Amino acid sequence: MVQIDFYVMAIFALLIFAIGLTFTKAGSKNGQAFFEAGGATPWWINGLSLFISYFSAGTFVVWGSIAYKSGLVSNVIQLTMAISGLLVARFIAGKWKKTGAMTAADYLGRRFGVKTQQFYTYLILLLSLFSTAAVLYPVGKMVHVATLFPLNTCIIVIGLIIVLYTAAGGLWAVLVTDVVQFVILSASVFIVIPIAFSEIGGVSQLFAKAPPGFFQPFNADYTFEFMLAFIVYQLFYIGGNWAYVQRYTSVATVKESKKVAYLFTALYLVSPVIWMLPPMIYRIINPNLQGLEPEGAYMMICQKVLPAGLIGLVLAGMISATSSKANTTINLVATVFANDIYKPLIRPKSSEKELILMARLFTLLFGALTIIVAILIPRAGGVVEVVLSTASIAGGALFGPIIWSLFTRRQTAFSLVTVSVISLLVSLFFKVVTPSLFDFKFNRTMETIVGVGLPVLLLIAFELYYQLNSLQGPDYMVAAPETPNTQTLAEHAASQQQNVFGVKVIAISMSVIGVGIIALGVLAPNFSGVVIGVGLFILIMAAIIWYKIKPKPAVEPRAGG
Repeated sequence: MVQIDFYVMAIFALLIFAIGLTFTKAGSKNGQAFFEAGGATPWWINGLSLFISYFSAGTFVVWGSIAYKSGLVSNVIQLTMAISGLLVARFIAGKWKKTGAMTAADYLGRRFGVKTQQFYTYLILLLSLFSTAAVLYPVGKMVHVATLFPLNTCIIVIGLIIVLYTAAGGLWAVLVTDVVQFVILSASVFIVIPIAFSEIGGVSQLFAKAPPGFFQPFNADYTFEFMLAFIVYQLFYIGGNWAYVQRYTSVATVKESKKVAYLFTALYLVSPVIWMLPPMIYRIINPNLQGLEPEGAYMMICQKVLPAGLIGLVLAGMISATSSKANTTINLVATVFANDIYKPLIRPKSSEKELILMARLFTLLFGALTIIVAILIPRAGGVVEVVLSTASIAGGALFGPIIWSLFTRRQTAFSLVTVSVISLLVSLFFKVVTPSLFDFKFNRTMETIVGVGLPVLLLIAFELYYQLNSLQGPDYMVAAPETPNTQTLAEHAASQQQNVFGVKVIAISMSVIGVGIIALGVLAPNFSGVVIGVGLFILIMAAIIWYKIKPKPAVEPRAGG
């Protein structure tokens, strides 16, 4: 990297930080603005946010490492996410909106009681700490590979930036920065791919020079059975992860909550084919990476093939995308802490301003803990091991029972907690105890099958037991008639004003990105047409978004609610 790359990275980092600060005033007005972004955000914003925050959790380092080592397997793993997303869109997303809950914790508390809510809240906060650290580490790793700055320094600086803008602007800051990060990421990847192919002599050379088995859909670690189990896990995670539930509940209607998940599905049908190409191509260029070195394959190919300035753009895109998962989760845990721990347990009479203040303070505390855990990840065997093991152990155990309860009255607080506790203990036993005491360890397939299969079997057992004994749990939660019918005209006007402002910020930010990429294309000695073309496309899309900005008219509330 040269000086211009650092300038490019700094400019895009300042852009993202400025967007977060732009929503500080809006996020401070009331709890609905900070925690729900007004409760009626445009579905396409939530859909892009869901995609980029999920997509970025480990794409460049985790799946990029698998793509370098195993090839097509990484594409197949990601295609399972599209299948799971389709199931969520069809069956789960609308269910969450129908409950009328702000968050999954809110749903648990109102339906199953405060003790059940607290049990899951504490476990989800702990899981979020590790999952967010497993995202922050790859960001630091990419910057470390590109700049040779110390890894821990990269983690700390990037972590602080994410925490500060998330604390400032709340959910709107997260949503808008996610969309802008999606644009930066897409631009950078579409620039890298044609240049990378030219480095190896064209598309045909990828197939001609690939190692044996590189284009097999499954291998010994990632078998067909693993893929089936992973679909179930992704179903639980996309449909039940508390951070993603916010994307389904903060839109206006059930139909729009489904659209959020359908957009996620459509993007995941396309993205695996595109995003995994660079590390696969780098396997042809340099087949000698060992140990944890493949974690840096994505950045290595960018350094190999891109001219000055564009390396900074690609790195900014990767940092931005990977940061989306972190800001999404941090905003979620701040929301849960303020509304489900601080208010009911510590200060029941706290005002909205006090809740927002405490959410911001908890964001800073949680962010600091996340940074510490991220620094320790290499001691746990690398980020691939951390991400996949955490997923298999906790995904089904924590999210499966909650999703199940959306569809049945049979489940109770006791059954949900029992299923989660048994599933967690069994998975941890085979992950931690048996390898050291009995020299027995599950492979990746069995670890995932047990992690998602055991909770399902236990839930079925409880369902049958309660049915045979004619027992029922708490009734379904059903929201009041959908907004805007249940909103006052003033509330509707306020949410629409926030929507218009948010979309304007997106359009302006895209214009800045487009102009910046065009400038880089003009300066680029090679492939300037590709770069300028990407920049022009972004400018056109920004103009279309600006032209389409129109607030929806308010609808008078119907008599009686």
